[in-house]
Amino acid sequence: MKKIYTVIISFILLFFFPHTVLSKITIAVIGKTKNASFYKDSYKGCLAFAKKQTDEDIECLYDGPIDYQNARTQAHIVRSYIKKNVDGILVSTTESKFLVERALKHAKEKNIPVITFDSDLLPEHQQYRLAYVGTNNFQFGVALGTYAKKFKKTGLNEICIQSGSKTTPNLNERINGVRFALSGDHSNSRLQGKNGWVEHKRCPLYTLGKKPRALLQLEFVTSLTKPPLFLTVAGFAQSSPYYIEKMTPYKARIETNDLVIISADTEPLQLEALKEKLSTVNLGQRPFEMGRYGTELLYKFIKDKTRPPKEMNYLNFYYCTPENIALCTQN
Repeated sequence: MKKIYTVIISFILLFFFPHTVLSKITIAVIGKTKNASFYKDSYKGCLAFAKKQTDEDIECLYDGPIDYQNARTQAHIVRSYIKKNVDGILVSTTESKFLVERALKHAKEKNIPVITFDSDLLPEHQQYRLAYVGTNNFQFGVALGTYAKKFKKTGLNEICIQSGSKTTPNLNERINGVRFALSGDHSNSRLQGKNGWVEHKRCPLYTLGKKPRALLQLEFVTSLTKPPLFLTVAGFAQSSPYYIEKMTPYKARIETNDLVIISADTEPLQLEALKEKLSTVNLGQRPFEMGRYGTELLYKFIKDKTRPPKEMNYLNFYYCTPENIALCTQN
């Protein structure tokens, strides 16, 4: 009789309080691209949080489209983890509507909590996630654009903005911020001369997160007789292992600001290029903390249904130049 009683109690606990009996909690960290060091850092953040939870077994899973941003592949991957019944999902959005329709609606049906990091869902889709953890992307764009003002000359100043996909929420917010910083206009229209700034006729350039394509686009810009200021809202070209080789011939022009390259992110390959003075400035984000804190918020919700205290959890960013490279990433 005692044995039967124990089985019944265990069944009740399993049904009503699954994480009391089954201590392992699985969290899937899904980036826009799997091979990007940025998203690998976010995964490391998840692992770091999991390691500190001595009373709970947390398993961090990592995935994403292999080499470049692909909305269909990302949605398929998210859907596959929903089918595996993971306990929570931490995802950086490539295309908001597609991700919601193909995956996140199913997560909601199965009561699997979702937190976005780095790139949030669009406002009309945010009911399908608990919270966002990452950079304030509009303000990040403003910071990139404001830095570009340091190199403004008399007359019209030409700029070329490089981005990933036309439908990626966080990158579009950054472009909006850049344009606002330079024109003072909230309309997000192309720069056409207001405040002395105009966009090159071939820009924005879209890489789809493909490193070879991004580097080719930068080479096109640097080959022009009078190259525009080059501003990229993510790492892209500088994440290529061939960036230093391809940009070394332009080192003298970069050092004298005859060629200006302003880039988001401070991943290892980018910092190597900056150290070689092959980038003007890099604005760094905190992908590790995105993964660590995003996992913490998911864990608290999974464990005891505690909702995140804030819906928008913004992390700070920082500036790295050849002059401060030894110190800029320390904090």
